[in-house]
Amino acid sequence: MKILIIEDEPLAAERLEELLLKCDPSIEVAGNCDSVKGSVKWLMENPLPDILFLDIQLGDGLSFEIFEQVAVDCPVIFTTAYDAYAIEAFSLNSIGYLLKPVKPDELKSVIEKYKASPYFKGKTSASQQQIALDQVRQLLTREYKKRFLVKTGLHIRSIPVEEILYLYSLEKATYVMINSCKTVLFDHTLEQLEKLLDPSMFFRINRKYIVSFDAIIDMITFSHYKLKIKLQNCSDEDIFISRDRMQDFKEWLDR
Repeated sequence: MKILIIEDEPLAAERLEELLLKCDPSIEVAGNCDSVKGSVKWLMENPLPDILFLDIQLGDGLSFEIFEQVAVDCPVIFTTAYDAYAIEAFSLNSIGYLLKPVKPDELKSVIEKYKASPYFKGKTSASQQQIALDQVRQLLTREYKKRFLVKTGLHIRSIPVEEILYLYSLEKATYVMINSCKTVLFDHTLEQLEKLLDPSMFFRINRKYIVSFDAIIDMITFSHYKLKIKLQNCSDEDIFISRDRMQDFKEWLDR
């Protein structure tokens, strides 16, 4: 089993490596990284490990930023000193965690758990894990997504949220229109995206659409309770604000 350790405290990284080898002598520590930049470089230049252990706060940023730059299709286990609220965030999204200082019995338990998990059985995709990681980050930091990593064919692209005009659902899939007039398929649902996007920039106008302010090119009042909007690069001529969202929408526009 090959493991990558991402930890910016040398003593903590050294201790974790010693505990891993005691836990299972067959484990091979494939690498040690201490920064977001170094971790991205390592992951781009080497085969994925079987498990990734990483601290949340690194010297040059949060470790969540790694997943915005490179696709990671392997189990992720965070080592953290966060409180019970943070632990609940990990548990709710089925992301592994270990409290610092790491205890041998807890380390052994989490490794055994992941050996039996869908990740090792090939039943969990990288996109599903990314969604869970996004939600954990938002719960822990109250930060909203700055970019999304998407795969189109053999290519992987990072899309800044500033490029997004609107997001919509169609036939149980979610699509995003970006300002280069391209439509991109997302793995997230609109419900998941609504929690990850900054509400000052995006608004859920109805069950089908989440829009940015810049996407709106016209608004037409039909009655006190009915408002129609037109969006950039959108062929849908019947986009209405939900009645129960009308007042919130007007307040959002008036910020």
